Amino acid sequence: MGLLQPRKVKHRKWQKGRGRNRGVESRGTELAFGSIGLKAMEHGWLSVREIEAARRAMTRYVQRSGKFWIRIFPDKPVTKKGTEVPMGGGKGAVDHFVSSVKPGRILFEMDGVLKEMGNEALRLAANKLSIKTKIIER
Repeated sequence: MGLLQPRKVKHRKWQKGRGRNRGVESRGTELAFGSIGLKAMEHGWLSVREIEAARRAMTRYVQRSGKFWIRIFPDKPVTKKGTEVPMGGGKGAVDHFVSSVKPGRILFEMDGVLKEMGNEALRLAANKLSIKTKIIER
């Protein structure tokens, strides 16, 4: 599996939750570590692969200078049944993990780079994500 993954979970399989897109984030809405950050503007699930691709895009652009913080963690298991499996037969096996994101959540933070460089790095990272985001500064 991917890089980010919980060591252990209380329940192996979770219920999906109805896609009501309710509410905005109340926690993790302010920059806590860096001077520039990427903020979610809509609901969505961010997979381990998306988070990792965004992280790679950022680190590659700034050539490993500065410091990064990933403010989300994929702790929600998503199950999947095999192809051509008939109806019934229970719930599928855990396939991957996602992070459930609400509008207002800070996804990534960055410090120790020039403003223009940080903006561009976060823009490249935002292109890897499946939700709308915006770059914010302290």
